[in-house]
Amino acid sequence: MKTRLITRVCALLFIACCGFAAADTAVHSVHGYTSTASGDVREFSVLVFGDDGRILAAGGDEVLPAYPGARMIDGAGRFVLPGLIDSHAHVSSQGFLQVRLDVTGVASVEEAVARIAAYDKAHPGSGWITGRGWNQVLWPVKEFPTAAHIDAVVADRPVWLNRIDGHAGWANSKALELAGIDDDTADPVGGKIHRDDNGRATGVLVDTAMDLVEAKVPSPDKDDYREAFQAAFAQLTSLGLTSVHDAGIGIGEIETLMSMADNDEMTMRIYAMIAGAGENVDAVGKPIPSYGSKDRLAVMSVKLVADGALGSRGAAMVEPYSDDAENRGLPFWTQQQLDDMVQKANGMGFQVGIHAIGDYGNQQALDAFSKAQGGKPSALRNRIEHAQIIRLEDIPRFAQLGVIAAMQATHATSDMNMAEDRIGPERIKGAYAWRKLLDSGAVIANGSDFPVELPDPMHGLYASVTRMSRAGLPQGGWYASEALSRAETLHSWTYAAAYAAHQEDRLGTLEPGKWADFIVIDRDFFRIPEAEIDDIRVLQTWVGGELVYDRSEEASGDD
Repeated sequence: MKTRLITRVCALLFIACCGFAAADTAVHSVHGYTSTASGDVREFSVLVFGDDGRILAAGGDEVLPAYPGARMIDGAGRFVLPGLIDSHAHVSSQGFLQVRLDVTGVASVEEAVARIAAYDKAHPGSGWITGRGWNQVLWPVKEFPTAAHIDAVVADRPVWLNRIDGHAGWANSKALELAGIDDDTADPVGGKIHRDDNGRATGVLVDTAMDLVEAKVPSPDKDDYREAFQAAFAQLTSLGLTSVHDAGIGIGEIETLMSMADNDEMTMRIYAMIAGAGENVDAVGKPIPSYGSKDRLAVMSVKLVADGALGSRGAAMVEPYSDDAENRGLPFWTQQQLDDMVQKANGMGFQVGIHAIGDYGNQQALDAFSKAQGGKPSALRNRIEHAQIIRLEDIPRFAQLGVIAAMQATHATSDMNMAEDRIGPERIKGAYAWRKLLDSGAVIANGSDFPVELPDPMHGLYASVTRMSRAGLPQGGWYASEALSRAETLHSWTYAAAYAAHQEDRLGTLEPGKWADFIVIDRDFFRIPEAEIDDIRVLQTWVGGELVYDRSEEASGDD
């Protein structure tokens, strides 16, 4: 810690003495790549940006004579990419993982219970234990857990843990009691209370049924949100993310981000998607294209949810699940209700992003957009978040309506162990169909959906190119014909993601006039073997010409 502090002080003194804040800067001797609006890749060896944080030039050594007073930074042959943009994630949730109970990746219900017991011991008291990350699909016995599992170790205080996808929750008996849930509680519309063969509530709640418990969980205040955002920003910038589309946040989070922007506390950019077309969007009133002096916050989109998730069989399907013949999933709204919400938000000038996993959910979303847009593309650039399972006849509608497919590459490689069991060999042809969508003319904006998936974008770049797990399975890739090229992958994480946020005029490529958002990495994304893509490490992250993460400084802090 002392070494890190000294390093940071020296860096600040160097900046002050050299006048970095009042001069142009030229980063030279790099192997740089940037995507372009057309999806081509352009190489450069010199990047110059001004004291306002905007790019002045990107090219070869021939650009340097035009900036004789620039501060020179020797890139020493390292590799540079535009800052990566995660087009769908949950920032405060990622931050809260660092202060609450994290059961991500546990290999069995017994391991999950052991973590709950350990957390209870480390954080004694009578208040709620909350967290997320469990996934029964990874367990030897792939059955949902029960309240009894938690009761065996924590019975005297409420426990509530979200599933990894955020579309199911696991409660102990105390939490069910506080929520007023008993064996006679009816399933809410769009939700399900899991019950055993005798009709008793087991402790697992799906989609809107989760609201019964979450209404009793104390809400975070602005200090909690600030702590979570700060923790998330530090982690995400270290992974090479310079911007995130935060998919569904409330007024408390928006106000916290505004305060952080006012106080220059945002080390990365957030494109905020307001949760729902109700009181949250009414409170905001109109889109905010840019907030704060450093262009770190925009509030221009509304997030709606059409259905649940595939893992918990909540994704709304046209036909029943292949492995559950009585179940078609959980549509959240009637078509008319969804139509009305889209028209309201679009009418206020907001883009709409609709979470849709199942083919029926995607059909509903496309129908709602078609009605609001009069059957043609809209300048608002409406989006479908996930666009995971689509009827083949619906795929061309994305391009026809100008609807952006905000997809997450690692969802395919995480779901491949159960997706075809859920939907069968025919419907899988329209699932995670990146190539079919791209070839049809649709725009694909990539992302991770963290904390549903890990936040490292290199995992997403790897999955996009290989369609394999990080263990290299299956060999040759899962439905490898749907993979993207490396150029298409970079485009989906940079320019296309910026386009999906109406920010392509200032983000997404390293071109004059745009913000100097870029990353320095340890190997050549375009030339290393595919197997190494997910091993890429970020050495530096720059946002608006400011160095916000330096791996060498982090390493020195361990001395």
